[in-house]
Amino acid sequence: MTHHPAPTWTVGSVAVHRVDEIDFPPETGAWLLPDATADTVTGTPWLAPDFADADGVLRASSHSFAFTVDGRRILVDTGIGNGKQRALPAWNDLDTDYLDRLTAAGFPPESVDLVILTHLHADHVGWNTRLDGGSWVPTFPNARYLTTRTEWDHWATAELEESRRQMFRDSVHPVHEAGLLDFADITEGPVALAPGLRLLPAPGHTPGQVAVELGDGDATALITGDAVHHPVQLAHPEINSCVDIDPGLARRTRRALLGTAADTGALLLGTHFAPPTGGRVVPEGEGWRLGA
Repeated sequence: MTHHPAPTWTVGSVAVHRVDEIDFPPETGAWLLPDATADTVTGTPWLAPDFADADGVLRASSHSFAFTVDGRRILVDTGIGNGKQRALPAWNDLDTDYLDRLTAAGFPPESVDLVILTHLHADHVGWNTRLDGGSWVPTFPNARYLTTRTEWDHWATAELEESRRQMFRDSVHPVHEAGLLDFADITEGPVALAPGLRLLPAPGHTPGQVAVELGDGDATALITGDAVHHPVQLAHPEINSCVDIDPGLARRTRRALLGTAADTGALLLGTHFAPPTGGRVVPEGEGWRLGA
C-alpha cells in the first residue's frame, strides 16, 4: 500500500493512532457503494482529492485504531489479516507489515489488553489470529476480544456461504475456543467499558454492529465501524453499502450518528476513510461534509 504518515489524534488526554493495513483498489468503491455514481461523487467537490479522484472513483482503506484508556491498551477492529483465503481478490492471501506498524505505534501484540470488534465481517476480524505451525492462533494472546451478543447470536444462526464460514473458522472461532471472546449486551443502549469509552449500538449494516465513542465533556471521538463506510455518505446519507443487512435501519443509524457528531463537535474517525481519515462533521445542505 501507499505508505501514508500514520497520524495520531489527541482526544482529551488520549492519543488515538491509526494503524494502516492496505489501500483498497479503485474498483472497491463502486462495488461497495453502487449508488455512489461518478456523477454523484464529482458533484460533491469536497471529496477530492483525499476521498475520491477527479473522475469520481472513491478512495478507501483498511486500518485499525489503537489507544490507551484507563490503563488498558485497546485496538478497534483488526483488518483483513495475512494469509487468509478470501473471496475478494484484493483481500486474499495478504502479506503486509501490519504488525510492524502496530508495534511502531507502541502497541506490540502481546501488550494489547482489549480488542473491540465493531462487527464480525472479514475486513474487521482478520488480525484476530495469525498462522503458527499450521494453526490459527490468537494474535493478541493477553487480550480479551469483545463483540456484542446480538452480533454473535445473529451469525451463529444465519445460513452462511462457504467464504463466511471460512472467515469464522480462521479468524473468530480460534479466539472463542481459546476462551478470549467476550460479549457485550447492547439491547438496552450504550455500554460503558471504562471512563470515557462507550460502545454505541449502530445496527443495520449488521444486527449487532457498534460504533465506539471515546472521551467525554468537550473532547470526544466517534469511530464509525461500517455505519459510515465513506465520506460520500455524509453528503448523501441515503447511500447504503451493498452488504447492509437492513438498509432502512442502516440509513437511520447513519443519520443519527452523523447528527450527533455534528451537534457535539465530535471527531469522526472513519474505519475505512482514506487519509486524512478524521474530521469534524459539518452540516451542509441536506447532509453534512467532513471538515478539519
